[in-house]
Amino acid sequence: MWEHQAAAWRNTARPRPSGSPTSALAMAALLSTLPVPSFLLTQEHWGKHLPTVERISSLNVKFDPKMTKLTWDCQENATYGECVLIHKEKGQIKKKVKDKECQCTFQDCSLHGGVTLTVEVNINQRRISETLVYPNPGGEGTAAQNFSCLIYDVDFMNCTWAKGQAAPNDVQYFLYIRDSKKKIERECPRYLKDSGTHVGCHLQDLSGLTSYSYFLVNGTSQETGIQFFDSVLLLKEIEQYNPPNNITVYCNESHCFIRWEKPRTRKTQSIREFQYQLDIQRQSNTGSSRNQLIVVSGDSGNKYSFPRLGFRAKHTVKIRTADARKARWGAWSQPAEFGSAEPESSLVHIYLLVVLGTLVCGLTVSCLFKRFLGTHRLFPPIPRIKDKLNDNPQIDHQILWEKFTHDVGKGDKEEVLAVEEVTEAPANA
Repeated sequence: MWEHQAAAWRNTARPRPSGSPTSALAMAALLSTLPVPSFLLTQEHWGKHLPTVERISSLNVKFDPKMTKLTWDCQENATYGECVLIHKEKGQIKKKVKDKECQCTFQDCSLHGGVTLTVEVNINQRRISETLVYPNPGGEGTAAQNFSCLIYDVDFMNCTWAKGQAAPNDVQYFLYIRDSKKKIERECPRYLKDSGTHVGCHLQDLSGLTSYSYFLVNGTSQETGIQFFDSVLLLKEIEQYNPPNNITVYCNESHCFIRWEKPRTRKTQSIREFQYQLDIQRQSNTGSSRNQLIVVSGDSGNKYSFPRLGFRAKHTVKIRTADARKARWGAWSQPAEFGSAEPESSLVHIYLLVVLGTLVCGLTVSCLFKRFLGTHRLFPPIPRIKDKLNDNPQIDHQILWEKFTHDVGKGDKEEVLAVEEVTEAPANA
């Protein structure tokens, strides 16, 4: 498949001698059908970066899309060279050419938007340049769209895409995957179909794939040519991590401690490459109450602690994992239970008894106080007759004999008073 496509592209883009009018008309017609971005190719634009370029179509430039390699015919006395690839999204990508080398190899990049390649060499103190336009042949809008891949459970990968809007009914798509070292190439072993058309791929063996891989989806049809779609994906970014392992919860009188182990991944990663999300829920007869999700960084040591106050009842905790740089959350773990309903219920009973006792005491004191105030208002105290003699506690019924002493030097006569006790006669006498 790669060889047929490369041959078609070479036939489309192969330059001809500049003196041939037929080649000039063919090249003009080809360029008129291609979308040309604002930064792609004007003679003045190239002149700013590569001055005094003499364009001679004598290098026989060829481009191999499978290896992203640009080759040309070697010339004697070639002392300097440079390759330039102009990409729609990445702009200019330049590669220096060593002496006596007649090729440039670029890193993998998407080619479905079309690229322009230029080779420049110095031969006999003359700078020779040749440009090659690499298009995406086929009908516009026939390529696969909405392409995406997801790695899950470490060893499995699903890729999906949708049929192009302008693709004919008999279109059929095929997926090819190549590793970054360009040594392992494979076709999808198991396609997912929609009405007979391939719209996805399932892989159960990811061995041999490196950190990033090149994905190509091309198509065939009896009615029209089908454009291809390609993409370079970093496998780490499309991997969905499993939940953490061995989740345990331990609680003492004051705190609860949750610990777990990092999940298994395709490549060994440090703990800082992960982040975790905790979901703690309280269980009750009426259902579960969800708390705010808690995010814990991987460098925290795979543990989390919190005060036990309010967590004595039965609770559950679930944890899921994501990459520290990209929050693509995986599936939740199985809930781990902690706490108990019995201590919580006994405490509730104690609280209720204390509250009820306080209310009863308060109501009793209030009733007694109101009753005392009412009795005082209905039966006020009877006023007493003031006893001048007995009201003076200091005299205490003592006779002040000082008032009866004789004055010295005075001849006053003493008067003697006789006191007779009179007994009151009974009322019936």
